[in-house]
Amino acid sequence: MNEHKPHKHSALLPYHVIEAAASGDVGAINKVLKHYEGYIMALSAKRLHDDDGKQYMIVDSEMRRRLETNLIVQILRFDVTRAA
Repeated sequence: MNEHKPHKHSALLPYHVIEAAASGDVGAINKVLKHYEGYIMALSAKRLHDDDGKQYMIVDSEMRRRLETNLIVQILRFDVTRAA
């Protein structure tokens, strides 16, 4: 499923939240994860079919966790001094 629509409220995260998250602030990291929650869920969605051929969507929880973990790793690697 590669049909990603931009979120209608896709405001940027405030710089101070990014800076705090990059410094390891758990609350700020959770704000970043929450900001990208919809996008992560969309990337984790799988289209399945039941025995009658009906189509439905599920969220692959393993994929969702992998995406969240990778986002956290990149947050902690982010060098705010180079981005400013």
